[in-house]
Amino acid sequence: MAACVVGGTYLERVIDSAPPCLVDGCRADVPADAPLALCEHHLAVAGEWDQRRYGVTDALPSPCRLCGSRIGIRYPSAWVCAVCEWRHGELVDHELPPPRVDVVYYLRVADRVKIGTSGNPRQRLRALWHDELLAFERGDRRLERRRHEQFAAERFATTEWFRLSGRLLAHIEHVRAGVEDPWDRYVRWMSESYAVSR
Repeated sequence: MAACVVGGTYLERVIDSAPPCLVDGCRADVPADAPLALCEHHLAVAGEWDQRRYGVTDALPSPCRLCGSRIGIRYPSAWVCAVCEWRHGELVDHELPPPRVDVVYYLRVADRVKIGTSGNPRQRLRALWHDELLAFERGDRRLERRRHEQFAAERFATTEWFRLSGRLLAHIEHVRAGVEDPWDRYVRWMSESYAVSR
């Protein structure tokens, strides 16, 4: 007899033996800790299929040549960097000028946010005192102007500084889209631009 609680309801069931695998014609027992009603062989087959389709996150054999990350995703055909998705082992042509990726940045200082733009955010953000980089949004001065107009009610006079309102914070969360470190997104955009320029 086995017991469990589901949704606050106490359930009991009689277990005579392990249930058989759900694959037609397979009579092998399902392990008690299996996430699906599949025998060990068919769980392994499903796992291999998942690895071929979605890859396996692991340490790269050597750092990514584009962003320096050590974390990669291994597919049967190749490794790719987990941060910038650069194919492991491919050379970066350093004789070409780096691509320009314009971004709108959101910097927080206390309860204020600066909405600005740059084609070289690393250099620009080093020059600006700030508490936290909240997000990057891919775009140039036109997008920056639209954001300034969109949040005009929160703007301090004619500056690029805005009061951190619930509306602005909701927009920043939408722009972040679950990406914890804005630099990861920027590195990916740079990688994509490098790949297109080759």
